[in-house]
Amino acid sequence: MKPHFSMKALATACFLGSSLAASQAMAQTTINLGYNGAPDPDKNAVHVFASNLKALIEEKTDGEIQLQLYPNSMLGEEQERMEQTMSSPMLNIASFAGVSPLVDEIFVSAIPFLFDDFDAARSFFDEGSYWQEIENVLQERAGIDMLAVVEEGGFLAFTNNKKPISHPDDFAGLRFRAMDPSQVALYEAFGASGTPIPWTEVYMALRTGVADGQMNPPMYIILGSLHEVQDYLTLANIQYSNQFLVGNSQMIESWEEETRNAFMEAVAEANQQAREHNEAKVDERIAYLEEQGMEVIRPSEEDLNAFREVGQPAYLEWLSERNIDQRWIDMALEDAGMSELLE
Repeated sequence: MKPHFSMKALATACFLGSSLAASQAMAQTTINLGYNGAPDPDKNAVHVFASNLKALIEEKTDGEIQLQLYPNSMLGEEQERMEQTMSSPMLNIASFAGVSPLVDEIFVSAIPFLFDDFDAARSFFDEGSYWQEIENVLQERAGIDMLAVVEEGGFLAFTNNKKPISHPDDFAGLRFRAMDPSQVALYEAFGASGTPIPWTEVYMALRTGVADGQMNPPMYIILGSLHEVQDYLTLANIQYSNQFLVGNSQMIESWEEETRNAFMEAVAEANQQAREHNEAKVDERIAYLEEQGMEVIRPSEEDLNAFREVGQPAYLEWLSERNIDQRWIDMALEDAGMSELLE
């Protein structure tokens, strides 16, 4: 027997269907972009990128796509925002803490001293086979597109309030705030202890002595006013400091080709602008921290080699303990021109 629909029910269904389609179209028009840190271009490089991206997307799509910015983790902490990105049409700028629960292999890109400078790091992420595989796996596992690697203020520097640190031996007995398990492993290799503490709690943890120090690029030290509770800044440049623009794959795939191409052009242009802005600000930020009373330590080449000789093997061992397949490490080291570490 064929199902029977009254004209009234059919009209109602058509109306609801049209309303749903209209509401979905409207939802595609305005897209939320969540990220960490204050909406302050002088202190937050991620906000500079987000602001440029908003303007460029709206310009290049002739207003078809509008971005609504949500700084200061307003849409939730790292994992909450990633879950939202998986299930709804939105964009997110995530750190390792957001991406690694989905793609643990991303930690390979944080091997200490993998990059000598900005150009080397950018080439690794823009052109390397390892990063292309990371992008593929994130899409397959989570339905999320990796759209850009966003610099967040230079290379990582150590701070603490106990003593100048210029050599790995100086870490002995100190307690450090860690962003994620990889940083815990690194501190332990240097003889310190590491405790994961959310960014929003770092200032108070340092002020009250829960931690003696932490690791971040100069931008984040300024952003968090950490110079108020830290006396020493060590420019070991041990790791490249970056976050990741990601977006819901289904949302991006649903756009017309012209819209999608305009969107990707905006992403690339915004990232280039952010890189130029970031690199130009590094020395200025270090000088500012020095003016605020921090003692800046620039380790000698011999001391940097000591950091490398301790940090790299310990980190590679930690990757192995996480059961990350060796092929990921091989690809990354080859892309970085460091195949000698495999010998």
